[in-house]
Amino acid sequence: MKAVRNRSRRSAGRAAVRLGAGLCMVLMVGTPGLPSGGGTARAQELEGERGPMPTLEITPGGVTAFKAAVLRFQMVGPPVGEERVETLREEIERALVFSGVVVPLDHAAYLGPDQSPPLEGEERLDCESWRSSGADSVVQGEVRREGERLRADLRIWDVARCRTLETGRVVGDRDRLERLGRLVGDEIVEALTGTRGVASTEIAFISDRTGHRELYVMSADGRDQRPATRSDALKMAPEWLPDGKGVLYVAYDGVQPGFFLTARSAEITPGPILAHVMRGRPKYRGRFDPTGQELAFVSSVDGAAELYLVQRRGGEVRRLTDHPALDLSPAWSPDGREIVFVSDRSGSPQLYLMKRDGSDLRRLTYTGSYNASPAWSPDGRWIAYETRVRGQFDIWLIDPSGQINFPIIQHALSDEGPSWSPDSRKLVFSSSRRGRYDLYVADWNGQNVQRLTGRSGTNIQPAWGPQAR
Repeated sequence: MKAVRNRSRRSAGRAAVRLGAGLCMVLMVGTPGLPSGGGTARAQELEGERGPMPTLEITPGGVTAFKAAVLRFQMVGPPVGEERVETLREEIERALVFSGVVVPLDHAAYLGPDQSPPLEGEERLDCESWRSSGADSVVQGEVRREGERLRADLRIWDVARCRTLETGRVVGDRDRLERLGRLVGDEIVEALTGTRGVASTEIAFISDRTGHRELYVMSADGRDQRPATRSDALKMAPEWLPDGKGVLYVAYDGVQPGFFLTARSAEITPGPILAHVMRGRPKYRGRFDPTGQELAFVSSVDGAAELYLVQRRGGEVRRLTDHPALDLSPAWSPDGREIVFVSDRSGSPQLYLMKRDGSDLRRLTYTGSYNASPAWSPDGRWIAYETRVRGQFDIWLIDPSGQINFPIIQHALSDEGPSWSPDSRKLVFSSSRRGRYDLYVADWNGQNVQRLTGRSGTNIQPAWGPQAR
């Protein structure tokens, strides 16, 4: 389903996200060769590692969410159906809950009307009553049929200032109210925080629930899980095109692993890609740069895994690393200027940074004896990765300068393969905490962990898709 948005902002400003206690971090970076003083219990476990040791004290906290009163939308024109209108409101509120930064106000707290007024005519709201209700925002709306589609028109109020914050329009399939509700919810989140919500995005992952390892896609909240491939070949390492029109993955049929595309748009031709590049050599772990025009990938020419760069349409292959050690798992910075990757050139797997042409290489991690699966946040602030502790993996964050480094997901069993949401507010990862691997989502600071899969099989290697363009 293709959704159409048409927004016009009615106010010069926009509300800002209100931060609660948040994460309080005290950083003391040790000098190479000298012991670091103090430290958390987890940092002390790793004191035997070489290099500077970041020591952090973390005070749990989080975001204080906006409260939004979502009124029951007004029906306009041909009947839409009372049940559909109520379902739409439920889906909008569910999308807000998923955001973690905007939550629906309990209907029982309403001191204003439950029903939205018509949007045409004078803009009016009893702001005093809604302030007393505890609402930061009120969402009014209309819904109407347009053939086989539904159109939702919105007016989002800033209650504190008693003025319209934003108006907008979202169009979608009338039989997919959950999708339309997610799109409306993401609009509300963007109006209130300045960053679009991610309830309407999707996650690709690998599952063997049918007996074969296939590529699957699901909604960000874990609903609508469905296979995107059906064959006996082994699939792995999904990667979205930056425009969301396809998913790249590696398939291995017993000869050599290579790249394939699934199509989400008529503009994309599904099937193998770059088959003529480095013919006869394995190609895996491909990662598109932010433009979608170049692909960093792993291959082996002289016995060691190295990183390469090639145009998506083919052409000359550029070698980025040249070392007897293994170089794996490339991930792009959001501006496309740098690549973080994993190498064991120091004697154990660690994270390294380099420019997109392979120059200016430097080691990033010194804490932990086995670090892997880096993922750069879309806002550029953090690199998430997995690190082995006592035989299992936890998920940590490190900033690109390497000065701040701390755990966010810790469990007695393994948590692996983090992938960021487009708004940098959430991470999806795989975990064996229930005895087999399932996918979980959590806020960027490790709070609000929720399981997304649980039917059957092993579910691994999640890749969070982009916002729809």
